[in-house]
Amino acid sequence: MSRRSGILEFAVLGLLRESPMHGYELRKRLNTSLGVFRAFSYGTLYPCLKTLVANGWLIEESGGARNEAPAAPLAGRRAKIVYRLTAEGKEHFEELLSQTGPDAYEDEHFAARFAFFGQTSRDVRMRVLEGRRSRLEERLEKMRASLARTRERLDDYTLELQRHGMESVEREVRWLNELIESERAGRDQRRPASDGSAQQDSTSGESGGLPRHGDTPRPDPSDDTDT
Repeated sequence: MSRRSGILEFAVLGLLRESPMHGYELRKRLNTSLGVFRAFSYGTLYPCLKTLVANGWLIEESGGARNEAPAAPLAGRRAKIVYRLTAEGKEHFEELLSQTGPDAYEDEHFAARFAFFGQTSRDVRMRVLEGRRSRLEERLEKMRASLARTRERLDDYTLELQRHGMESVEREVRWLNELIESERAGRDQRRPASDGSAQQDSTSGESGGLPRHGDTPRPDPSDDTDT
């Protein structure tokens, strides 16, 4: 299984964990909710679904829209297929969620993993975020070294393109720093209270201290430009 097909299978299992869906609805969710899959087509999705069915992680059901009773198909028209996650599929997805190896830090896989952080334990989220930050810091160091070696040989436009790439990585590192700080703050808030009462389990999938839209952002003195 290629890395790209593995990412797609992971995302499909994650979406179907929320609720059963038609293939069309799945593709729409992949395109709109998970931007990394905007280029995927039915020609890519349906072989993936067939593989997941063959592995016993999905089942196919004939019927109408979600939560509707199955209806007899009209003459000459195929019934819509609804895909539903099996118990084995749920177990497999949870196993994938717990993985924190190098693949979790790569660009496309990280985006898919992050989309399902709400279903991921806090400890795993922290390891994935810290791994992604470490990977980007290594990339940034290499970009700076390369720019220092070749600066004099580059024309203005190529130089500006490289600077733009560096600034993009720097912005993501700052974003990751904020997320990691928020995760740590959320964990601290759930430590046992002084009266001995138990607080929420720090391994739950809740987002804890994750900043919400509308929160006042903390100014970053190193960022001299508006983003």
